[in-house]
Amino acid sequence: MTTAAAATVSDFYYGAVTPVAAYLMACLGAALGLRCTTRSLRRPQHRARWLALGAVSIGCGIWTMHFIAMIGFSVEGALVNYDATKTLLSLLVAIAVVAVGVFLVGYRGGSPLNLGVAGAVTGLGVAAMHYLGMAAIHTNGTLHYDTGTVVLSIVIAVAAATAALWAAVSIHALWASLGASLVMGVAVTGMHYTGMAAVSVHLTNVAGASQSSADLVAFLLVMLAGPLLVLLVAAVIVMFDPDMMLGETEAKASEPEPAPLFGGDSAFPAREPSQTRTSW
Repeated sequence: MTTAAAATVSDFYYGAVTPVAAYLMACLGAALGLRCTTRSLRRPQHRARWLALGAVSIGCGIWTMHFIAMIGFSVEGALVNYDATKTLLSLLVAIAVVAVGVFLVGYRGGSPLNLGVAGAVTGLGVAAMHYLGMAAIHTNGTLHYDTGTVVLSIVIAVAAATAALWAAVSIHALWASLGASLVMGVAVTGMHYTGMAAVSVHLTNVAGASQSSADLVAFLLVMLAGPLLVLLVAAVIVMFDPDMMLGETEAKASEPEPAPLFGGDSAFPAREPSQTRTSW
């Protein structure tokens, strides 16, 4: 008869490296998403493509945060592996649910009802992404979850998603949106580690290893390469689009220019050149 023994679980096998890197990825995705949403509101003729880029940026940022954090996940006495199909499916879920929320507020506005519906759908989807990613784990045992902590993580996810969507339609100045992205990074990363606090692992046999092999880290790095590349491309588009770098007040006082990499003609009438543009 096989007996299950509770194992020692850690989310910080590599110390502060993984949580800090995960937080930075969450902030990056949020910052890019906010700037793309700002551009979509200022250029309605290209709204769909900017909202799509914003949704992909936020979704990839959240997913990347999750799996960078998971590099630090270890189970004493067990090897951990991931199902590639479920791992990639969790990425698609993250992007899809963020897109639902972003498009809803982008086209219907930031009324309390819209924000409530969009935030709930997006937050539940982000939680689904998290737990689908956890379901991709293969180890010589079973994962168990504390119900109360799981519910708390879902509440945090919904609150974080609602706040993010509110910021997307309400905050347009560059420095304000950067500050909002830092707060959003805390919320999203906090949701992840709250969810991880709910996890316990009961081993059915001992693998004789205290941490995932180098092959696991290599697998996760390969999985992360695609979303990281997407975030890099999005960052280049945002940084080299002149209008994206302007706050709402600055934009009204300066001459609009066509987007060199994304978008077309300006939605605003030409003005006389006035001040030198700012950049990131």
